[in-house]
Amino acid sequence: MDKFEKKEITKKSKNFSRWYTDVILKTGLADYSPVKGCMVIRPYGYGLWENIKSALDGMIKSAGIRNAYFPLFIPESFIKKEKEHVEGFSPELAVVTIGGGEKLEERLVVRPTSETIIYSMFAKWINSWRDLPLCLNQWCNIVRWEKRTYLFLRTTEFLWQEGHTCHATHEEARKEVDRALMMYAKLYQEWLALPGLMGKKSEAEKFPGAVDTFAYEMLMPDGKVLQGCTSHDLGQNFSKPFKIQFQNKKGKLENVWQTCWGFSTRAIGALIMAHGDDQGLVLPPKIAPEQVVIVPINGKKSEAVLKMAKKLEHDLKKAGIRVFLDSREEQTPGWRFNEWELKGVPLQMMVGPKEVQKKMVTLGRRDQQKKWEVDLNKVVAETRKILDEIQDSILDERQKFLKENIHEVKNYQEFKKIMAGKKGFIKAFWCEDPKCETKIKEETKATSRLLPLDAKTEKGKCIYCGQAAKHRWFFAQAY
Repeated sequence: MDKFEKKEITKKSKNFSRWYTDVILKTGLADYSPVKGCMVIRPYGYGLWENIKSALDGMIKSAGIRNAYFPLFIPESFIKKEKEHVEGFSPELAVVTIGGGEKLEERLVVRPTSETIIYSMFAKWINSWRDLPLCLNQWCNIVRWEKRTYLFLRTTEFLWQEGHTCHATHEEARKEVDRALMMYAKLYQEWLALPGLMGKKSEAEKFPGAVDTFAYEMLMPDGKVLQGCTSHDLGQNFSKPFKIQFQNKKGKLENVWQTCWGFSTRAIGALIMAHGDDQGLVLPPKIAPEQVVIVPINGKKSEAVLKMAKKLEHDLKKAGIRVFLDSREEQTPGWRFNEWELKGVPLQMMVGPKEVQKKMVTLGRRDQQKKWEVDLNKVVAETRKILDEIQDSILDERQKFLKENIHEVKNYQEFKKIMAGKKGFIKAFWCEDPKCETKIKEETKATSRLLPLDAKTEKGKCIYCGQAAKHRWFFAQAY
């Protein structure tokens, strides 16, 4: 049996969940860990994360926010200081009770999120209005004891970024909440080619301890949505119990106003689901570990072929393009092309005796299964152009899908029919009563996802109970 045949994946349309897992395992993005609920991010997957991280880190630093690092272990008493926070995270906590063979005087929580440990330090560092705003970001791992796990989307341990800021006024804090949300939207749209909807979460769906939570949510091919990030207005809900206070310009002591915002490796899960096809991954060029792969044909027998392939590699690298020369002799060119197709490399280049003779290079686009020849002297310029076209084409396809799957309904029967069928986002009036929200979830598996940022106050009737409602909310089934 040809070694590559073992990498055959389930068809996306046949079994979406199985296809998703096949793609992750067989492209070498990640693997299951001996520790239940955890995963190993393999070099190809970590390379993807590094590119996404680099893009986001650049945006964070451009906003004047610096990186720091805080302990993995948090005293349990810190977690208990904010009532809603501890109630929200208690079922997911991993707790250390023994250290160095001895029982600890105080149990230590393994970081489920870092508000409490960071804010204990903010209380030490902030004294005057001159210390504000204080804005820090942390790249780290998080542990939440999940019962049902799913590679990249929901694992006991995952990687993320969390920003934490303190401000003198609520208005300043709210501007930071908006800035962070727009930053994430830019990352998703311009780098990951993933359009989505932005808005405010309901009381039941918001972050434990927040005044308001805002999110960016994306529609996946199976009609379910995936929350891509969150930005929280914490008000003074944490600054009061942690006594993060400052002396204002009039000499009066006040509590700071806070925000926090986060983005994680689940973005990779969204990327796989949204763009992949029956052949495997389809990666947007901006974040692909390798943007171009060069496959020489008969390179072992032809010095001219290998020489041309290496020159091509050199020219592309010099132009700042991420390129890999696959000159492995133990695998056939067809096997190599199939492997890189599976891995989703945006652009493949073939160099063989024919290309050497004609001084041409054969190019192949991953997103369109299209091949054509380009003059060797024009390859670098053509590559830049094509990579931009691929990025735009992938985004356009997802924007069209999103637009076609936003539904407005007039009654609950229509709502149920859509959720039992093609799914997608449903925009409907809701009275904002948690009881209706719970009933809708029980009957359709759909939850309130967002109140649009541009939502208008209207006169309507709740899609479920028929009582007065003033806003149209987005509902969907979610991961």
